[in-house]
Amino acid sequence: MPTELKSDRFAKCVYTKSGQGFPIILLHGFAEDHHIWKYQLAALKTNYTVIVPDLPGSGLSPLPKEEMSIELFADFVFDIIQQEQLEKIILIGHSMGGYATLAFAEKYESYLAAFSLVHSSAYDDDDAKKTNRQKTIKLIQNNGKEVFLNAMIPNLYSELSKKTLQSEMNEHLANALKISADSLQAYYTAMIHRPSKISVLENTSLPVQFIIGTDDNAVPFSQSLQQAAIAKIAKVDILRHVGHSGMVESPTLLNAMLNSFLKYALKL
Repeated sequence: MPTELKSDRFAKCVYTKSGQGFPIILLHGFAEDHHIWKYQLAALKTNYTVIVPDLPGSGLSPLPKEEMSIELFADFVFDIIQQEQLEKIILIGHSMGGYATLAFAEKYESYLAAFSLVHSSAYDDDDAKKTNRQKTIKLIQNNGKEVFLNAMIPNLYSELSKKTLQSEMNEHLANALKISADSLQAYYTAMIHRPSKISVLENTSLPVQFIIGTDDNAVPFSQSLQQAAIAKIAKVDILRHVGHSGMVESPTLLNAMLNSFLKYALKL
């Protein structure tokens, strides 16, 4: 059963908590909810306490009243930590969840033992990407979220995955369609305005994992390698023939990468 966050800012937002051991928090990305981590939850809960929230505006968590921002997600994670009375966590973020992870690392680093960026980027949007996001907001307003999501979700998978994982993509799309148009627009606006977090990678002394898909259309492979070179303690894991959704495209290998990183970071 989901746990409700007892927070004035994030009233009725929820998360699940499973397993026992060092606490891990998994943050989903744009047009996703907690279901995207189903294979990771199953693999990690044997040895860790795994907390998987629906970010505000996704899944069972309502959109907050205040203006959406990536920093808002960081505060949301902090409120979960406070409610669960956790001293240290490892934060694992996919895509937009990775943006939130970096924002959390900047604001609340003392609560982190390490963090992992799964198909994500510390760079801010360039002008072309900002323009594309603005066009998408107008598309959602004029044509509805269905047109946008039906085109976007397949683009998050490699060409190989599209041929073999149709049921997974259908499930991904079905969960995405449950997210309101207002939430999708709010997320894109927040991403447009998010600042670069390269300084977080430059300044942190924490172990940082970068999980990269060679066929990722959302985060270019070269950009992923470039940012990985910035962190002082970096673990780079590459998923070949995988797009932007390694959690479902290559779950067994991705789970092994996460387990290896967790053992390294916690010196197990």
